[in-house]
Amino acid sequence: MKNDRLFSGLILLIIGAVFLLNNFGVIDFHWGNLFRLWPVFLIIGGINLLLSNTRAVWATLVRVAVLIIGLGFVLFSNVRGKYGFGPFKYNYDVRDDNDDDNDDSDGDLKVSNKASSNTYQQPFLAGTKYARLNVSGGATKYTLTKSTDSLFAASTSEYYGDYNLNSRTEDSVAIIDFDMNKRHQHFRWDGGSMNVARLSLNVAPIWDINIKGGAAKVDFDLTPYKVRNLNINGGAASCSVKLDDKLPLTDVVVSTGASEINISIPKNAACDIVTSSGLSSNDFEGFSKISGDHYTTLGFENAKNKIYLKLKGGVSDFNVHRY
Repeated sequence: MKNDRLFSGLILLIIGAVFLLNNFGVIDFHWGNLFRLWPVFLIIGGINLLLSNTRAVWATLVRVAVLIIGLGFVLFSNVRGKYGFGPFKYNYDVRDDNDDDNDDSDGDLKVSNKASSNTYQQPFLAGTKYARLNVSGGATKYTLTKSTDSLFAASTSEYYGDYNLNSRTEDSVAIIDFDMNKRHQHFRWDGGSMNVARLSLNVAPIWDINIKGGAAKVDFDLTPYKVRNLNINGGAASCSVKLDDKLPLTDVVVSTGASEINISIPKNAACDIVTSSGLSSNDFEGFSKISGDHYTTLGFENAKNKIYLKLKGGVSDFNVHRY
């Protein structure tokens, strides 16, 4: 009984110390590790059960050592880019057209068949001032960098499923819907390669961009574009977004489950951050803390152009950097 109390007390002591150090910014704990490294808890529990009736000193030392090493691995590792558990694990390994089809050197990349390539395009109509892009579909890496003379263009590498491109105009807003066929919106349970969708936009309109996906990876360089609203909604996502402050007001809302979110803003941009999260870690470079979940840059109130970030997550890493 005495050893059991020692074991339980150590668990509470270690977890409490980590929470306290993380709250004070002494360490940077990645909450996603609880999901990615969950088998460690099975190992700790198994060792504890096997040695629970052994009262020898060596058994106590083994139990304590496994506990400390196991919790230390979970609490201080930085294992990113993989999500899920058991037979439902999936990853963000992506095979692009420039990759060698036979390159499997990293041990994680699994390709069962060759991707098919497709292109999509929506012409730009003169006088278009506002446009909205709606992107949906999981198990895909979405990238956006260079601009296009069309309103919207995309090239894809598809290992499974296909995409639909539809357009319409509502209240003088050109709307682009680019989504995966609904029957194919699922995770790659086998950990296989993701689809790749390379997107391009016209720089003339003011854009509202909505991204909705489950297990998706988003890599958007939005600096060439005038972005009024950006909404990212996903379950387990990895997002990297680079913003500019070309408009008086830019609103960004990110709602995720277990995700890693990296947002870059100009060094001198005025930015306001409000977070609403469960077990999430935050790294906001160059921001002043206004309250428990509110951060802002110096001189924000008097700035001409402003960026508002609303970050919502369950178990996520939120990082805002300045370039």
